[in-house]
This record gives sequence, C-alpha cells and structure tokens, in this order.
Amino acid sequence: MHFQSNICVVGNGAVGKAAALGFAQAGLSVTLLSPSDSAAAPAQSAGWDVRVYALNHVAHDLLSSLKVWQALDASRVAPVDTMIVKGDGEQAGNLAFDAYGARTGALAWIVEDSNLNSALDAALKFAPNMRIVSGRAARLCADSAGATVQLDNGDLIEASLIVGADGAQSWVRAQCDIGIDYRSYGQRAIVTNFECDKPHHDTAYQWFTSSEGIVALLPLPGQRTSLVWSAPETLAQILLREPLMQLAERVTQLSGHQLGQLRPLQPELVKAFPLSLLRPHSIVAPRVALIGDAAHVVHPLAGHGMNLGFADVAALVKLVSEREPHRDCGDERVLGRYARARKEDIFLMQAATDGLERLFSTDFEPLRLARNIGLNLVNKLPVLKRALISHAMGKKP
Repeated sequence: MHFQSNICVVGNGAVGKAAALGFAQAGLSVTLLSPSDSAAAPAQSAGWDVRVYALNHVAHDLLSSLKVWQALDASRVAPVDTMIVKGDGEQAGNLAFDAYGARTGALAWIVEDSNLNSALDAALKFAPNMRIVSGRAARLCADSAGATVQLDNGDLIEASLIVGADGAQSWVRAQCDIGIDYRSYGQRAIVTNFECDKPHHDTAYQWFTSSEGIVALLPLPGQRTSLVWSAPETLAQILLREPLMQLAERVTQLSGHQLGQLRPLQPELVKAFPLSLLRPHSIVAPRVALIGDAAHVVHPLAGHGMNLGFADVAALVKLVSEREPHRDCGDERVLGRYARARKEDIFLMQAATDGLERLFSTDFEPLRLARNIGLNLVNKLPVLKRALISHAMGKKP
C-alpha cells in the first residue's frame, strides 16, 4: 500500500492523537501511524484509572478547540481549586495557591488516561481528511521533496512533515540521529487510588520529603484521591511488594491524616513508572518535528509532562497552519519557528522540575532549613505567587 498525506503522525498516545486531530481540523490531510504491537487504550469502566493527568489551561483550551473536552465524561473529571505544597521536618514550609487568588475558575483538572483517550478516539472517528494506519515503522527518509516512512510490511507513507509523537524511546528521533542528554532520577512513580474519610474540597496536596521522595494526592470526584509517589528505587520496590492496605496506611501517616484514613479503591490496582530527565539536542530535523515525550521528559513533581506535550501540539498546528502559501508543512523555516517557539517553555519546565528534585532530595540540614524558609517566603509574596501559578496554568502573568 502507498499512502500520501500532508502530515504523518507517528505514535498513538494522547499527544499524537491530539496533533492528528488538530492538523485534520485545520484542513490538512493526515495519516496517523499506530504501532501494531502497541497496547490499546484502556476502555472506560466503572473502576478508576490509576494513571491520571493534571491538565492545565493550555491543555484545556487545546482540547476544547478540538471538541474533545466536551466529549470527556465530566462525572469523572475533578477540578483543582486549591494546591498546597509542604516541605519536611519539624519546621516544614508551606505554600498554597487557590483559584480565587489566581482569578480563574480552576487551577487545573484531574483527568484519567482512559477518559482522555476514549474522547480522543471518538473524535478521530469523525475527523475529516484522516487515515489511521496500523503497522511497525522500519525506515524514515527525508529530502527536499518530502519524507517517507516505510513499514516493515513494505507499505509506504509519504508526507511533507513527519511528527514524532512516539514517546521517550522515540523511533522517529533515533532515525534522525538526534542525540539526547539523559539522567535517571533513581526513582519510580507509584500510582494508585484511595477512598478518603475526609472530603478533599478539590485540593491537590504535595509533600516534599528528603528521604522518602515526593508524595502527591490529587482530587478525584467524590471522596476519592489519586496517589503519585515519586519514591527512591529501594523504597519503591518495598511499596510495590507490600499489601495495598499497608501502602494506604503509610500515606495516611505521611500526610498527617490530611484526608483522614485512606483505603484502597476497589478494584485494587497499583502501577509504577521509572522517572528520568531527557533532553533531545533538537526537537526538529529535516521534515521532522518532535512533540510530547519524544521532545522532552520531565520529573512529574509538577504534573506538567502531558501539558508540555499539548503545548507542543498547539504551537506546531498553529505555525504549520499559518505558514506562507509558498511553504509546505515540512518547510525548514516553519520547523525553525516551532523549535524557537517551544525552547523557553521546555527549558524553564525542565530546569524548574530538575532543580526542585535536586533541592528537596538532600538531607543536608542547612539546605532543608533554607528550602522551608523559601516556601514560606514565597507564600507571603502575592506578586511572585501569581507569576508562578500563571506559568503553571500556561498563562501569561
């Protein structure tokens, strides 16, 4: 088979699907290449997905423009009205943000991976100029005339632009010989869901501890909460081996009974994901643009990995759509604009998350005291707080 389109998106995650939708709705023909050996997106069920995202206003606006936000199961989406960050030790620092102070309806929204992908899949079925191809990519070639992705079964996909949305281990990035800077954090994100005795009042909590990592409790609808524990590898192995009820008790104690007694949400499920920092030396190559985890991987302590990916999509679709009439989708100038447009946002988020992880992972007492003082100081400076929360929401301060 021989397929031709303006854009070929490689990858079947939420970011890749959103990119394919964005280009298609902008009037461009799109081929979405979904790996034949990839697991299907989990179907929506009565159980709660342990993989959730804290989507900010950039993600909300993009998904709304694609008519995907309206297709989400709203009963399974929880707004974040307040965010409380706490340090460690006897004189723990405290930093709090709220939607009222930020002059917005919500700071973020907690959305399950399955809910998000189900809405994206439904939208893809009705997208114009859209072709979904299942197969394994084997070779990528690009020249001044265009780009070609050859599949292992001999099929060819021709396009003006190849979009690599195929994750941290990106095949597209490797085909372009784009080098990376990589560092493992020696941590795993332990994720699961709990029932809680006390209402969370749409508040997200995060505790920075030097010895046990970073613990976040994110609100789910009703008296439910989602755990994301960035735990050192040795501790992560212990947490994964012990009964989930024991993990619930650990988090109950560590959180100071903030939400009362926690109990595993049925059916019981816990997952773990290795954490790392990944910086590609470029997010573009001839006729290729990288988005999502293919373009950057950050520590999840700020919950912005998915948001960065959706911001990539918004920028790339906008710049390709607004290109001059004599330039095609994969024109070098257009890709250069995309790289420049995303450079600052990606750098700031990587620097902030990496810096915070380093700062809070040490037991050095003077540094522990300084960081707690810093949290309290920022909490008392309204101008700085507004700037921080505006950046987190993806808005200009």
